[in-house]
Amino acid sequence: MSAETIRDLLQKRPFEPFVIRMTNGDIYQVRHPEVVILMKTKLILGDPDSDRSWILSLLHMAAIETLQTAS
Repeated sequence: MSAETIRDLLQKRPFEPFVIRMTNGDIYQVRHPEVVILMKTKLILGDPDSDRSWILSLLHMAAIETLQTAS
């Protein structure tokens, strides 16, 4: 996955929540653009409610789907 693709999704207005599917099958929901730090080769995703965070490699992102169509 390219950083540009994710940047476009994060900057879209109105923002549409989306799901990141990783090559290992893990799924991460991005509900707000403010909880993401996008870097050159990775994305840091935070959950302010639980104070957890994940570092996701852009190389291992298999798909991105809008939250409304993700299952």
